[in-house]
Amino acid sequence: MFEKQIGIDLGTVNVLVYVRGKGVVLLEPSVVAISVRDNRIVAVGAEASEMVGRVPESIEVSRPLRDGVIADYIVTERMLRYFIRRVIGRNPLLRPQVMISTPQGVTSVERRAVYDAAIQAGAKEAYLIPEPLAAAYGAGLPINTPTGNMVVDIGGGTSEAAVVSMHDIVVWSSARVGGNRIDQSIIGYIRKKYNLIIGEQTAEEMKIQIGSALPLEGPLSMEVRGRDQIAGLPKTITVTSSEVTDAISEPLSAIVGAVRQTLEKTPPELAADIIDRGMVLTGGGAQLRNVDKLLTRETGVPCFVAENPIACVAVGAGRALENLDVMRRFLPTI
Repeated sequence: MFEKQIGIDLGTVNVLVYVRGKGVVLLEPSVVAISVRDNRIVAVGAEASEMVGRVPESIEVSRPLRDGVIADYIVTERMLRYFIRRVIGRNPLLRPQVMISTPQGVTSVERRAVYDAAIQAGAKEAYLIPEPLAAAYGAGLPINTPTGNMVVDIGGGTSEAAVVSMHDIVVWSSARVGGNRIDQSIIGYIRKKYNLIIGEQTAEEMKIQIGSALPLEGPLSMEVRGRDQIAGLPKTITVTSSEVTDAISEPLSAIVGAVRQTLEKTPPELAADIIDRGMVLTGGGAQLRNVDKLLTRETGVPCFVAENPIACVAVGAGRALENLDVMRRFLPTI
């Protein structure tokens, strides 16, 4: 009765925490700042994210997850502990039950690392759920029926497309391409075209403010500040939305490729359902302008953005934990 049930979307870019009865209570960047001298955590989440590219050598700012999997186990465990304690308090009477999302394409070793990190961080019991399954559940798709439900989850490190039926994934494809790769493409384009070096935060701002998967009828523009590669001095330029569309075309084509692969592998009866129902977009990348229209144009299947797409995986993980009796047999073994 007093035991908390927590669903966690452990993403490359953000960590979201869903608590039963309260909804999503925490959304923080998955960034940790550590003092190099004594290995002490200086900041976690939003506070650490503000330090990216702005700290002396005595502080190391890192993302402990890369492409949706743990790159630094110790830092991930400390970050999880910090977020779990923020949700349940420092000295809870009972340790929580935790459901954590992982990419569908991870290995058993990578799954075990996430499980161990959750237990070490203070979970009484830990379960893992594939991200596409959690996304479909959180988006409100009828995953308990024998009909084809297609979800495309565009995260920070990976993008996964899957067809879900009867609480399980039927077919899926994955591309280790997401919001981070899109940001890197913008950085590379600006450096090549304007000899201007910009940071990750600037690239992300450009993606959010003027980015679009397809050319816009009324082009947008914004001022971008960085360092001139030749002179080495600060410089300001104006970039248009059509330039950002050109810059991000390569990573978007990789995401389209993963969606096509999934559709090609889908059994005919489920494919007919998907043509009728369309596919649902989730994850932070779903918020990019016109990415749904791009997928509709390239695949011929209607595409819709889920309500609050960034929260779908965390909500789905929490709901799966609430219905653990049913979901348990469909979750990966650890």
